[in-house]
Amino acid sequence: MSVSAGYSQSAASGALIKLPEPKYDGNVSVEKALKERRSVRVYKDSPLTMAEVSQILFAAQGVTEPGRGLRTAPSARAQYFLTVYLFAGNVTGLKAGMYRYVPAGHALAVVAEGDIKGKLYKAAGQSPIQKAPAVLLIAGAEDKAAANTNWMYFEAGHAAQNVYLQGVSLGLGTVVMAGFDAEAVGKAVSMPANEKTLYIMPVGKK
Repeated sequence: MSVSAGYSQSAASGALIKLPEPKYDGNVSVEKALKERRSVRVYKDSPLTMAEVSQILFAAQGVTEPGRGLRTAPSARAQYFLTVYLFAGNVTGLKAGMYRYVPAGHALAVVAEGDIKGKLYKAAGQSPIQKAPAVLLIAGAEDKAAANTNWMYFEAGHAAQNVYLQGVSLGLGTVVMAGFDAEAVGKAVSMPANEKTLYIMPVGKK
């Protein structure tokens, strides 16, 4: 895979786009973020920046201890069952399409170009997906979690809460959506057969 130093998408499927480095200090305390966390379903008609996308993805599954590969969300026995996908619709410097977040290296892998977010909306049928400039899809590897599927679901909950709290810090809104047919969603966006859609989280400016 090639790595792009800028923010323009390569047309090659699987190409890597390096994200801006995440920040480790913010203007909102954990306590304030907890108090202000809300489920937000309506967003401004404004693009997200690559810096915002970078920070949100880092919150979900970013690597915090490279030597051991530990991440922002805890995982049973550090197995890390999750994959986070970004469906970009209106992100400055990033073409519309579907991307897979690569925690090691903090990058996006191009999965497919075009209005894939539109396909996701049609399969899930929930309006915030259509209106948000970007959507996160949190998937779990069912085969990897076969010994105890609860571990996969627990990890997804941890990651989703991280996204909520990071959103408060950035002035962004999100909502967890679970009322969808996971199989239909997987087929619509051509996800790997071993991955199950656990959460869909539209993200946009409040």
